[in-house]
Amino acid sequence: MKVLLSIKPEYAEKILVGNKKYEFRRTIFKCDSISKVIIYATSPIQKIIGEFEIDDILTLNTFDLWKKTMRYSGINKEFYDNYFSGKQEGHAIKIKKPKRYSKYLDLHDYNIKQAPQSFIYLNTY
Repeated sequence: MKVLLSIKPEYAEKILVGNKKYEFRRTIFKCDSISKVIIYATSPIQKIIGEFEIDDILTLNTFDLWKKTMRYSGINKEFYDNYFSGKQEGHAIKIKKPKRYSKYLDLHDYNIKQAPQSFIYLNTY
């Protein structure tokens, strides 16, 4: 199964060029059979621009999660701390085989009417 993740364009680009090897989330998928992430770059791009396979999902307290992922986080510590503010535990999706699409897609190509705030399950793709 796949999910479509909304990701800010600057971080989506870092993922696709291989500089960001972890995508952080405050909440994670309840379904454990997710193997691939479809990348939706948020405004101003607002397109589906690529995908990656999930190598692993780390769930740790935020201190240990940063220690383990900081080298390839693609973000700075201040952003990380602000993002996880108020959370004891965080999640990091370990990225494998990022792939940029040669033709960017619209949400309606996946029968999605509106971009998800975080993610949406994709059953049929």
